[in-house]
Amino acid sequence: MHPQPMIAVSDIDASRSWYRVTLGLVSGHGGHDYEQLLFDATMVLQLHRLDETHHHEPIGAAGTPLGNGVALWFAAADFDQATDRIRAADPVVVTEAHHNPNAGHREIWIRDPDGYLVVVAGT
Repeated sequence: MHPQPMIAVSDIDASRSWYRVTLGLVSGHGGHDYEQLLFDATMVLQLHRLDETHHHEPIGAAGTPLGNGVALWFAAADFDQATDRIRAADPVVVTEAHHNPNAGHREIWIRDPDGYLVVVAGT
């Protein structure tokens, strides 16, 4: 078993573009209501438009801030390359690249367009 997190977003196209440019993910589905984002042909994140209800209830409550209380954690095999890509994309940086002594690795903390905390970690 492995996780395939799905997050509610306000604009699939904007979020897809942000994750593509900032983390190097690629589209595995396409569309304006739902997206699967891949890294090395493996789905690592799903995006779902907040107000879309194809065959289920909405996955989030309208009016509630998106991203509250959620951290999306990505492990990067080449942390320096990942941080170079991140810096080139110029996202909102919450915590600059640093060594986390508790986890024993380096991390950078950023925000996506909907306010989700995105952490990229590596050695």
